[in-house]
Amino acid sequence: MKIVVDVNIILSALIKDSITRRIILDSGFEFYFPENSLHKIRKYQNYIIEKSCVSELEYNEILTKLLTYIKIVPTEELLSYWDKAKEIMEKVDPEDVVFIAASLSIPNSVIWSNDSDFDKQNKVKVLKTKDILELFLH
Repeated sequence: MKIVVDVNIILSALIKDSITRRIILDSGFEFYFPENSLHKIRKYQNYIIEKSCVSELEYNEILTKLLTYIKIVPTEELLSYWDKAKEIMEKVDPEDVVFIAASLSIPNSVIWSNDSDFDKQNKVKVLKTKDILELFLH
C-alpha cells in the first residue's frame, strides 16, 4: 500500500514510541512525504524534544530512522498536480494542498491523516490512524 503521510503523523511518531511509529517502522507499507513540507517537521523540533524528553541527538536519530522508511517526494514531481490539488483543497486548508498533490502524483495512493479537513473533499482517499492500524494488524 502506498501512503502519503501528513505532518502530524510524523510528529506523533517522533514524540513517542507509539503505534504510529510502529506502523511506519514495521508495516512494510510504502510511505511518502512531500519534500516541501520537511520544514514543518524542523519547525517543531524543540517542541518535540521537550514533549518527548529526548536529547537533540536522540531526536535526530529517531527522525533519521523514520525517514529511512519514508520516501521524500521531490517538489518538482508535484508541480503538474498542483493546480488540481489547489482546486480540491485550497478553500478548505491551503497547507494541505501539498498532500493532495503528493497523493495525486503517486498512483493508487492514500493519505494518512487524522485532520478532519481532508474529510471535506472526496477526490483523494484519506485514512485515519485507526484505519491504517486495522490494515497493519491484518
